[in-house]
Amino acid sequence: MPPVAGDDGEDGTVAFERYTSPFEPKSSHSSGPLRSLKRVLIANRGEIALRIIRACHEEGIEAVAVYSAADRGSAHVRAADRAIAIGPSQPSESYLSIERLIAAARESGADAVHPGYGFLAERAAFAEAVKAAELIWIGPPAPAIRAMGDKIEARRRMRAAGVPVVPGGEAPVQDRAQARMLAEEIGYPVMVKAVAGGGGKGMRVVMDPGGLEAAFDTAASEALKSFGDAAVYLEKFIQRPRHIEIQVLADEERTVHLGERECSIQRRHQKLVEEAPSAALTVDLREWMGSAAVSAAQAVGYRGAGTCEFLLANDNSFYFLEMNTRIQVEHPVTELVYGVDLVREQLRIAAGEPMRIHGGWMAPRGWAMECRITSEDPSSGFLPSTGRIEYLRVPGGPGVRWDGAVDIGDEITLHYDSMLAKLIVWAPDRAQAIGRMRQALDELVVAGVATNQAFHRRLFADPEFQRGDIDIQFLERRTDLLAPGKAPERMLDLAVAAALAEHQAREARRPAAVTESVAGSEWARQARAEGLR
Repeated sequence: MPPVAGDDGEDGTVAFERYTSPFEPKSSHSSGPLRSLKRVLIANRGEIALRIIRACHEEGIEAVAVYSAADRGSAHVRAADRAIAIGPSQPSESYLSIERLIAAARESGADAVHPGYGFLAERAAFAEAVKAAELIWIGPPAPAIRAMGDKIEARRRMRAAGVPVVPGGEAPVQDRAQARMLAEEIGYPVMVKAVAGGGGKGMRVVMDPGGLEAAFDTAASEALKSFGDAAVYLEKFIQRPRHIEIQVLADEERTVHLGERECSIQRRHQKLVEEAPSAALTVDLREWMGSAAVSAAQAVGYRGAGTCEFLLANDNSFYFLEMNTRIQVEHPVTELVYGVDLVREQLRIAAGEPMRIHGGWMAPRGWAMECRITSEDPSSGFLPSTGRIEYLRVPGGPGVRWDGAVDIGDEITLHYDSMLAKLIVWAPDRAQAIGRMRQALDELVVAGVATNQAFHRRLFADPEFQRGDIDIQFLERRTDLLAPGKAPERMLDLAVAAALAEHQAREARRPAAVTESVAGSEWARQARAEGLR
């Protein structure tokens, strides 16, 4: 039995102090500014950049944004204390340019760089460049990023640390002939995976020998295009597992875990919905998986926030999948059920200060769920949608959180990821969380671009999902949830049209003098120029 809050465990560990509410962190979270961090450059964009800016401000730290030509008027630019242009809209010439980001950090006088997620967040070369520039890297050490970024090396290290891994090869597969031999040894079905992979790229499932060669060629080609490395390896394909990930935090003295997130609702290996905790885990299983994640992090000398991903089989056996050496898109659900601000903990750890978590065991409180709201059209096979956001109504109320960085008038382009925002809810239990999410989805209105909102509405109304009978192949079986619906979508379209018409009418009635007096003031122009230099 795990120790209760405030008690010492039999093994001498001290239990976590439980917070009274996931929305009211302990007063220790409001401590003074971090002495060694005065200014942080955020090497990212969108909602994660805005999220980090808010965390910096709560810690008394100045935040410096960077922006491409397409993001000149973005929310993260407006929220930062200073913003620096880093190039044209193409990511390769802006957000993926190490040289330009380091130059921006030097120009701004930043003490540290936070990479967010995506772009260069898991590039060891970027972490090394930041360190070489005598700046603080808000993330794990470069060797840990490199070890976990190479899937073969990660498997080797996990085996050595006693962490269970999916049966498979221990080296890259050189050619088709070797792939055939190894697949027969492992046993079908198998998964062909990119050695340098992530995000579902360079992955193919092979159910029988007839599909192996084509899958091998396709995965290698996709890996080369996505990661610049065509190397692939083979592992056993576990049928109908759950995708469970464990959040870890590590400072100079300790490594702890903050429970699990259920991420089984996926389409083509891309997560669509996440929740914490998981309906499949018992207290004991949570501790077993948590201990494995801690061992994994310790095996590579991890520091900061990271996530170990596992496959959980029907018999409760589990296997290490990979480690994401950064903050996760879905981190808010963990924050809500554990009452911990993970981004602020990242800042503290990078500054050389101990995390605010006191060690031991901590139980999740309540249930949190997250929907990724993307500019993708379910009626067209989830193709990206572009355009101008003509109207936006964000849901609210108790237990509702909106992590987004889009507003009316923003242009949605094909330059960047299609995620517009994350809609997160918290409630005392899973059933109430589902009900709260359904209400929030009904309140949400986005006009001007197609979104996946209708898909989420169908999913959360589905009895099988509501029972928690899910796994990573759930949407492969339930393609009806991916297909466009009938009446509910038409009603939603009418609601959006009505809201847009009301907004346009209101704008037409707005006195012109008021708009000109604000937008045209010399003070506003000067402030804008200063913020965008």
